[in-house]
Amino acid sequence: MTNRIGQGIDVHPLVANRPLILGGVHIPFEKGLEGDTDGDVLTHAYMDAILGALAMGDLGTYFHAEDPDVKGASSVALMARVVEMMAHAHYQVISADLTIVAQRPKVAPYIQAIRQNLSRASGCPLDYFSVKATTTDHLGALGREEGILALATVLLAPV
Repeated sequence: MTNRIGQGIDVHPLVANRPLILGGVHIPFEKGLEGDTDGDVLTHAYMDAILGALAMGDLGTYFHAEDPDVKGASSVALMARVVEMMAHAHYQVISADLTIVAQRPKVAPYIQAIRQNLSRASGCPLDYFSVKATTTDHLGALGREEGILALATVLLAPV
């Protein structure tokens, strides 16, 4: 067994009448992310990166919109299943680098809470877990505040 790298990406549109959840943290904003679950693009990208590193497919392989346990579910709660699969494969996250791309809202005040939440949920040491945020300087759909995109890269090591 050897170390493995995975990447994940997710994007959802911003819509009215939904809470905005990123990394399991509620971010006060007038819109939220559309999705079958809570729409948490950051947690989705992170889970996809873990699954990719394990060569186990993507989120759609395991979480279906028709599944009543998925509809409206907390993405961080669903992450427990991904962490269980990772443990069963005898791997653990030893480094994670996540990026949120959004024109608004400003998520800097929530970065530490997001880091703590996702590092704890995945068992990755906090000092090996990075969350950053950037904008597109008003370019494209993200710059027009039509959605939020998240990117994740992880390094897994055998247990």
